[in-house]
Amino acid sequence: MSNDNSLIAQIGRTIGLWGDLKFHLHTDFPEQFKVGKTYKSNRGDLTIADINLTRGIIRFTGYESIDSAKKLTNTKLFSNEEQTKENCDLKEGQHFWFDVIGCVVKQDDDVLGLVEDIQRMADTDYLSVKTEGSLVEAGLSKHFLLPYIERYIIKVDTEEKIVYTKDAKDILEAS
Repeated sequence: MSNDNSLIAQIGRTIGLWGDLKFHLHTDFPEQFKVGKTYKSNRGDLTIADINLTRGIIRFTGYESIDSAKKLTNTKLFSNEEQTKENCDLKEGQHFWFDVIGCVVKQDDDVLGLVEDIQRMADTDYLSVKTEGSLVEAGLSKHFLLPYIERYIIKVDTEEKIVYTKDAKDILEAS
């Protein structure tokens, strides 16, 4: 398992006099942020002293005054895969992006490519797929974006590292 850290939140400006800071989420799992949890940051480890997700405000232990909290403006919070899996509860059919990246994309028995990245545009996630070499040699695009919606995604098997699709080849051919 990788220990690479991924950006999950960024701290903004101070609010009020008691060290509250604006809190900008970069994750789909806000429930992972709880009082007492410690996260890595570009300014060292930070432990949450208080949080209000509704208002988008956070305070950290040791930074309970406006002057000390100002030092954390623009700080980035990170989490690794292990911590993310520990802190986040997935619902049925949900997957972590890091589990989907690296999956083979298949339609019927044909391998269309490999998921290299996931991009979010508006409210839709798109799988960025590197097309299978033999299909590129046949004149198809080297990369294509596949919407992660029910219309195209049948099933994701993160254990076998396969994304089963329907009509994805039509998108590839139109790319």
